[in-house]
Amino acid sequence: MAACVLLCLGLEAQTAQDQPGIVRGHIRLLSRPSSMADHRPSVAGIGASMDHAAPDAREQRRAVVYLDSAPRQAFGELPPGRARLNQRGEQFIPHVLAITVGTTVDFPNNDAEFHNVFSLSKTKTFNLGNYPKGQSRAVVFDKPGIVPVSCDIHRHMSAYILVFSHPFFSVTDDDGAFTIPGVPPGAYKLTAWSELGQAEPRMITVTAGGTIDADVQIGRGGS
Repeated sequence: MAACVLLCLGLEAQTAQDQPGIVRGHIRLLSRPSSMADHRPSVAGIGASMDHAAPDAREQRRAVVYLDSAPRQAFGELPPGRARLNQRGEQFIPHVLAITVGTTVDFPNNDAEFHNVFSLSKTKTFNLGNYPKGQSRAVVFDKPGIVPVSCDIHRHMSAYILVFSHPFFSVTDDDGAFTIPGVPPGAYKLTAWSELGQAEPRMITVTAGGTIDADVQIGRGGS
């Protein structure tokens, strides 16, 4: 009986030590958003009216916060996911999308006019061709990396898909806040990406069942 009690206590202690933690915080962006319309790649160089503005400042300030050094167990097989990048009002919604490797992304056209979604990135090169309202085409993202997405008909349309080989990332909300749940205890490098720049990695330590507050800064402040 005593041996059983000791064994049960040992298993409970081990379970407690393995409880995941939470990383949360806010992003501080020190760079000002600016139009990306003139900086995106082009396949055919088809011009378009600039009556529609580039993504608003709030969308351009979206950032993806992630563990640069993820737990070893995170690199096992990831379940296939499904995500959506809408085309509405001649904008991609959301402007920043974060997914895991193996995820299929649907690109539905919700506008009255045709769109032609493409990317020339090394991570995933594709061109979905012209298709009208009500149709959707899909792409499977099978490698980690950053994929800028554009429309070859509407030059002001742009979006970014960040593909990760682990699930420990978060896209900031309207207030710049982020939460990464389910992080196994350990020491990690935490960093962030936005189209305005990338943060210098900072070391954090996640304790079993604990919550760590870790704010991240992108850009440099004045002297």
